[in-house]
Amino acid sequence: MTAAQRQTRATSADELCREAYAASAGPVAGVALVAVGGYGRGELAPHSDLDVVLVHEDDVDLGELGSALWYPLWDSGRRLDHSVRSMGEVVDAAADLRVALGLLDVRHLAGDPGLTLRLRTTMLADWRRQARTRLPELKALTRKRHDVTGELAHASVPDVKEAEGGLRDAGVLKAIEASWLVDASTPALEAARLMLLDVRDEVQDLAGRPSDRIAPEMWVPLAERLDLPDAEAAQRHVRSLGRRITHLSRLAWRRTDAVTTSARGEKGRRTPALERIAPGIALSRGEVVLDAGTKPGDDPTLLLRAAAEAASRDAVLAPTTAARLVREGAPLPVPWPAGARDALVRLLASGPGLLPVWETLDEIEGIATFLPEWENIRLLPHASAIHRFTVDRHVVETCAEAGSLIRTVRRPDLLLVAALLHDIGKGSLHDHSVAGEPVARKIVSRMGFTDLDAEVVASLVRWHLLLADLATTRDPDDPATTTELLTHVPDAASLDLLRALTEADARATSPQAWTTWRASLVDRLVLRADTVLGAEASPVPPVEVVPVPDVVRRDPGAVSVSVEPHAVGATVTVVAADRVGLLADVAGGLAALRVPVHAARAWAQVDAEGEWGVSAWEVPDAYLDATKVRDRIRRVVEGSQRLPDLPERPEGELPPIVEVRADASRASLVLEIRTSDRPGVVHRVLTTLAGLGLTVASAHVSTLGPQAVDVFYVQEDGGVRPTEERAAAAAHAVRTALGG
Repeated sequence: MTAAQRQTRATSADELCREAYAASAGPVAGVALVAVGGYGRGELAPHSDLDVVLVHEDDVDLGELGSALWYPLWDSGRRLDHSVRSMGEVVDAAADLRVALGLLDVRHLAGDPGLTLRLRTTMLADWRRQARTRLPELKALTRKRHDVTGELAHASVPDVKEAEGGLRDAGVLKAIEASWLVDASTPALEAARLMLLDVRDEVQDLAGRPSDRIAPEMWVPLAERLDLPDAEAAQRHVRSLGRRITHLSRLAWRRTDAVTTSARGEKGRRTPALERIAPGIALSRGEVVLDAGTKPGDDPTLLLRAAAEAASRDAVLAPTTAARLVREGAPLPVPWPAGARDALVRLLASGPGLLPVWETLDEIEGIATFLPEWENIRLLPHASAIHRFTVDRHVVETCAEAGSLIRTVRRPDLLLVAALLHDIGKGSLHDHSVAGEPVARKIVSRMGFTDLDAEVVASLVRWHLLLADLATTRDPDDPATTTELLTHVPDAASLDLLRALTEADARATSPQAWTTWRASLVDRLVLRADTVLGAEASPVPPVEVVPVPDVVRRDPGAVSVSVEPHAVGATVTVVAADRVGLLADVAGGLAALRVPVHAARAWAQVDAEGEWGVSAWEVPDAYLDATKVRDRIRRVVEGSQRLPDLPERPEGELPPIVEVRADASRASLVLEIRTSDRPGVVHRVLTTLAGLGLTVASAHVSTLGPQAVDVFYVQEDGGVRPTEERAAAAAHAVRTALGG
């Protein structure tokens, strides 16, 4: 069925209404018969009601017109939803939001056309005048409907009208557009809406009644009617339309919220058009866009970096910007540069901001630019009824769940990439875990991870169901169960990753898939396996020997700073006579310059002439001036440099984890810290340790996506290992300093 057939049905209904009005001998002026809602738009489905209103001037006496008008329409057998109201009563009735929405589509049928025009003008003017209060009310009503009907893209029995992403939402977008506050209507919306109207027509024709729900047995005949190859293709088609309307709706509501929640006093405030937030990337009115003068073809990481900035800020990735980056951006080299890997991990770990940004990337076909294998699972229905989402959406939800578990693992980047790829093998004829393993290995290698990292992720993909299966189908206390688990997961780090992936996967599946009982079984098995593996010592990463400059050897207070640019930034190397607090002062100098630290190593070198503190800091700024760094360190030492405050931990953000690795070293206290990567974290930790009179013999700082994973080998002044009491006090002090 097509738009022409809908128009034919509407034209036939119009003729019926006009004939009935003419036969009723109604007044010539002051009365009009109008169509509203879907009938007002001329979009009648095979079993749609005729929504009509007989409107009259307040001082017009209708007499028997109402009764005389409705009987012929009832006798015709058409379903009728009718009312009789004066102009004043119509305006009063529009206080009901549902009535107001229907009246936005008023269309003249019979009677006084001037009255119809005045009614339409009045309704639109009232809607625009009250938009700032009515749109939040409409949003609440829409959310309530979504809670009942679910998403068209994922519901097992989707409702093409009422579900999220259905025709009702398309109508809501038109209402937002009519407010003149937000530009919510696009060619993509109209195209999706018209195709979904075609689907609804076929569904009602198949059902033989005014039903908009697609029962499971309808998919095969629906595919035939829509000229699609099979039931799966029909599902993909319908669900893709729902997803597109959902995405456009969420984007429109974000923009609407920005308008309706802005204080009146801020209207005249002049704000910068662009706020630069990263190289080549800016923020404009709550949306991530390109900075002025940025050329997409110059930086292959730009799309991923823009997406990561938008998601981590829970901001909108402007669709026009994303589309331009896809159209004009340079392809990612193989292997990926470090900046692309870091941006992907930050994107996957961004929590609530991930889904809308990922939907934008999906809509503008941006995912294919960095993950072409995504097309294999895009809109793929799950075979199991327990899953509440399609495969691709389930994967995104798994990443969001994994983002809340990154504190529990030492390699959050591998956890998040494994979450992204754990179902990449679905859609093939083989076991998806088996099929996904080589695909995941290939993708991770292409991303530029090491061969060892690629093997870890591939193994997680291959065995991501193993832990839950063994815990729920075997006796967790049986040594044979533990042996089987450790046959495939041979070390503690991989076991922690598998435990986190298992929970994230289950939580993303459905609430029933991760119960307290299931979690307890999994944890019992993990505890058994950990006991067998024993406590792992954290080895001291090897450090290099750096030549000590003569100026440092001659002057105990001198500090040597060198900057070596490279492909993704620069390495800042600092050498000075070792002392308590030296490393904190260096970190403070970089913090004063607001230079982000992606990774760092620090160690003590001893030779015949003395003990030297050496540190190497990886920063993204390839043009950092060594003289400026040295000057800021000097000011920090002198106490004349005011350091930026460490931002407070935002509400809802994961608390920091500070652990004492008691068995990791005999000579030092080993503190392992996992916390959000925020400005000044390293400086705050080092200052806290220095304040306790503790010196750092070796430090190993790394940023993995949104999380900083820092390991400090700490000693008392003079090289003595701190006592257990001092270790506990140090851990508590650092945890408190980081907001834990």
